[in-house]
Amino acid sequence: MQIQGAGALITGGASGLGLATARALAAAGAHVTLLDLPSSDGAEMAAELGGEFFPGDVTSPEDAAGAAVLANEKSPLRVVVNCAGIAPPAKVLDRDGKPAVLADFERVVRINLVGTFNVISQASAIMAQSEPTESGDRGVIVNTASVAAFDGQIGQPAYSASKGGVHAMTLPVARELARHGIRVCTIAPGIMETPMLAGLPEAAQASLGQQVPYPARLGTPAEYASLVEHIVSNGYLNGETIRLDGAIRMAPK
Repeated sequence: MQIQGAGALITGGASGLGLATARALAAAGAHVTLLDLPSSDGAEMAAELGGEFFPGDVTSPEDAAGAAVLANEKSPLRVVVNCAGIAPPAKVLDRDGKPAVLADFERVVRINLVGTFNVISQASAIMAQSEPTESGDRGVIVNTASVAAFDGQIGQPAYSASKGGVHAMTLPVARELARHGIRVCTIAPGIMETPMLAGLPEAAQASLGQQVPYPARLGTPAEYASLVEHIVSNGYLNGETIRLDGAIRMAPK
């Protein structure tokens, strides 16, 4: 599907993978709308890209619906990229052997998994009503899982569960939306240069990069964005989760 002239909604679009994706799609001719928290730099980033900013929460049906409507105003909404997410570590038992705080587990799953489904649901309702392209396409949805969905580490039960859920729902959602001409794929990034890792010392980041078989470095947001562009452009990619990880398989810790 052509990116030129399409409306694109990117969650978590004010930073990291989302911002890199927004920049790439805008450069390819899409009109981008960023959905991010009111406290983010979303307004500034959207202005830089000539796009729109919707301050909101991906777990809110009203916010997701409002962002989708905004993304559909100047150009038909054709591309949705779910990048919003959190990754706070938490073990089943803490250092003192006390059980985890359940609310912390629920928060990760709600933002990463429920938030992704919420945006898919609200955005696809608009996409399904749009006029199809000459090839019959109405849109493409790209979700973000993680290699933690497959080989999660100690301290990642909530994160792994949430990202495993994103992976698991990719195929059934793709099968359902196929009748509307909407494709659905998921990217499972490995260790990426994102704000989550930016706070680590340079030596620690280099050490993480050396764990990657090849290339032995952290992945870049630009490489994630490039894969999003390819998924949108390649009309036969559907219902698949693609690892973007330099062949890493995470150790237990």
